[in-house]
Amino acid sequence: MISLLIIRNILLSKKENSQIEIGNAQTIGAREEQDDYFATCETKNGTMAVLADGISGLANGRMASTVAVTTFIEAFSALENLANIQAFFKKTAVKSNQQIVQNLNGSNGGTTLVAVIIDEKGYLHWGAVGDSVITIFRKGEFLPINEKHIFENVLKERYIAGEISQLEIQENPLKKRLINYLGYEGFKKMDIGTTPIQLFSGDKICLFSDGIYDALTEVELEQLLSRQAAPYDIANNIIHVIEKKHLKNQDNATIVILEKL
Repeated sequence: MISLLIIRNILLSKKENSQIEIGNAQTIGAREEQDDYFATCETKNGTMAVLADGISGLANGRMASTVAVTTFIEAFSALENLANIQAFFKKTAVKSNQQIVQNLNGSNGGTTLVAVIIDEKGYLHWGAVGDSVITIFRKGEFLPINEKHIFENVLKERYIAGEISQLEIQENPLKKRLINYLGYEGFKKMDIGTTPIQLFSGDKICLFSDGIYDALTEVELEQLLSRQAAPYDIANNIIHVIEKKHLKNQDNATIVILEKL
């Protein structure tokens, strides 16, 4: 079903009257399974993109990411209006979590998720769980949107409180460990943008799984995104550059780009 949605939405992205051009690409990297999953959807309310990164260290990562993305796309497709968008993100995240937990039936599993909606007036709404990234690439610079839910941020709070040193943060082997994701019974929090962000022509809204930003430096990404090319070509070029590096532990990597025309 999701495959059909993706095909449908690729076609929708080429609508002559659309104000958003969409590009996406992914690689399995050095993993045995592709646990990243994504989809886009365009309705009367605007354009949605969702990216989920199933946790490879746990079983059922693929199932978790697929369920999460499907749940968000189906919910957005059925949404009457954007009058209470924060409630939509919160309610859909809880529903996604419940369905993943139900499918796990006691097994381990989970996924990160980032979701964006660009409404008909050109404003960005967003929600995020885990360490996938939403960022706006505007005039050659990144404008970060969400904060990663990883242990490193807890360590930084302890550093600010004077409890540990910067070196202890840098050397902590668990600093990249997720502290919040979809797929466990205690899930409560999805970060949700409280104020819509106005977009301008040329803005590229990028959704990255960690296989993207762990493989490329910020400078490399800036150079690749600055190319005068369609989002689809830029996304595929980014994946091509990652694959050329032949990194031994390359994770699944997925990128979705939505360009405001």
